[in-house]
Amino acid sequence: MALERRLSRAMFEATEIVELRQMCFTPGRVFEPGKYITGDLPDVAFTMGLVEKLPPVRGKSEEVADPAEEE
Repeated sequence: MALERRLSRAMFEATEIVELRQMCFTPGRVFEPGKYITGDLPDVAFTMGLVEKLPPVRGKSEEVADPAEEE
């Protein structure tokens, strides 16, 4: 029997950036895997366990460059 991982939106800050690990389908929109602000994702993504906290950034945040900006 598989363990189900259920999370709550309350575990995250409203402005925290989280990672959506799988596609999430809602009647109004399809959410692709990637990074999102917690408030932008539907509750079902959290209850289905599709959302994970990102690891903390080490070092100065200025040193971490966004790969999309470099192109």
